[in-house]
Amino acid sequence: RKKMGLLLLLLICQCAINSVKTRSFSKPNIILLMADDLGIGDLGCYGNRTLRTPNIDRLAEEGVTLTQHIAASPLCTPSRAAFLTGRYPIRSGMAAFSRVGVFLFSASSGGLPSEEITFSKLLKQKGYATALIGKWHLGMNCESSNDFCHHPLSHGFDYFYGLPVTNLRDCKPGQGSVFLKGVQKALVIPIQITGIALVSLAIVQYIGLLKVPFQSLGYFFLIITISFVVLIFFFYHFRHLNCFLMRDHQIIQQPLSYENLTERLTKEAMQFIGRSADTPFLLVLSYLHVHTALHASENFKGKSKHGLYGDAVEEMDWSVGQVLDVLEKHNLSDKTLVYFTSDQGAHVEEISSAGEVHGGYNGIYKGGKSTNWEGGIRVPGLLHWPGVVQAGAYIDEPTSNMDIFPTIVKLADAQLPSDRIIDGHDLLPLLQGKVTRSKHEFLFHYCNAYLNAVRWHPGNSESVWKVFFFTPNFSPEDSNGCYDSHVCFCHGGFVTRHDPPLLFDLSRDPEEKVPLTPETESRFYEILRVIQQAVDNHTRSLHAVPDQLSWDNLLWKPWLQLCCSSLLQSCYCDYESGGSPLQVHSG
Repeated sequence: RKKMGLLLLLLICQCAINSVKTRSFSKPNIILLMADDLGIGDLGCYGNRTLRTPNIDRLAEEGVTLTQHIAASPLCTPSRAAFLTGRYPIRSGMAAFSRVGVFLFSASSGGLPSEEITFSKLLKQKGYATALIGKWHLGMNCESSNDFCHHPLSHGFDYFYGLPVTNLRDCKPGQGSVFLKGVQKALVIPIQITGIALVSLAIVQYIGLLKVPFQSLGYFFLIITISFVVLIFFFYHFRHLNCFLMRDHQIIQQPLSYENLTERLTKEAMQFIGRSADTPFLLVLSYLHVHTALHASENFKGKSKHGLYGDAVEEMDWSVGQVLDVLEKHNLSDKTLVYFTSDQGAHVEEISSAGEVHGGYNGIYKGGKSTNWEGGIRVPGLLHWPGVVQAGAYIDEPTSNMDIFPTIVKLADAQLPSDRIIDGHDLLPLLQGKVTRSKHEFLFHYCNAYLNAVRWHPGNSESVWKVFFFTPNFSPEDSNGCYDSHVCFCHGGFVTRHDPPLLFDLSRDPEEKVPLTPETESRFYEILRVIQQAVDNHTRSLHAVPDQLSWDNLLWKPWLQLCCSSLLQSCYCDYESGGSPLQVHSG
């Protein structure tokens, strides 16, 4: 009888344990932390010994470290589109055929199409409270300044506090401009042509070879004058027009103030966790760190060994610690999956006007942001969920930031869309050690809308083959980036095409130093044949969609301009220090 009673007690305890596990495993809270332009070599858990990142390192110590975690694009806008949808950005029209691969202005009409299904939409339908705090960079309006067709609240988020576009040097006085050199270059030829045309017209008019109506000349001068006035006005007021902070649909600070900015973002995140503690929640905390313009609060300025960049990394690490602390405070740590990554690799060409390095460190990997060399796409991938994922484990299989979509959709008991291709794969079997191989046999690396490289991890081999159809022309040639143009581009004279393609085995040459040849790799042509077949299959799966990053969708449209006062008042307001935010006005 005692044995029976003991057995019954054990069964009851086991049922209780299983019940607790089921509750925590089903519909957990999800926190997705995304850095901006952070190098994989900037973190202690990936080998850095001079920057202090104890809180991010704690995610690795108590969770899983992905050592071959790949961003779906080496640029912000397309990478973030892929992250939210689980699909290559070429499928949603979020990969550019033009030179510019990201949104630069708040009053552009392009953005993440409403037809796209984000993980936030699916989790919201399952009863999750959803919030995006920080950087968006996926569009705002379509046809009017208040339709908010591309706004986070139109893509499944209940709450938004952050920047609709991105952080740029032009947003912070004294930090220089990412546009000035390009605009100056672009204007030289038009100004020369206009000047020559005017002088020529004056000469032929004077000698009587051609009679040009005075009215036509007047209209020509008027158009040229208006164009220059609009251009000068726009760039003079760039900071006010494009660098502002929103809460939901309201502008609360225009232009953005960098004072205690990370503290404000962190406080918003902590408050959201606190008020959502009794319901499943999804929090995407999208840091402005460490994209330029660099900034750090007084508590962190001058404290690191790597200047302002290091200060920014260490402040971001502090913020991660605050998020983990508030989870513990509300007894949510065991019920929450935390993921940390960067949208792409470090921007190695970032050098301040004073010569200080403002870009990060990609470790042993070649290149950086805007390239599909490993330094541009191999990013931190840390997943933390005590009692569910392995602690202190390292996984060297190819994984993608697109994998987060199916992983958290399944955890939320939601259904994956059946009417479209989802390119990501559920990570949980890998994270729990139930399988040892990634489902990604192939990964396709795009430079804007152009297929640049392909990664192949055969199921019967430890090799990870990578081919390049073209590579960027570094400038200077012996450097590790495109310093002359600030970023690398994807077409024309900016690249070198390869026939046959360059081939590397990343398992033996992760630094991509020595391309293989038919002489050094006996299966050279067989590998290329298999990869070409995969490219053909992938290409057949693509369908024509509207180009969200066309010049028409990229350009500034005054009627889409958000402004919290009026253009005459330079679109100025600050409701962060008290007061109520106003509804936005059109420009």
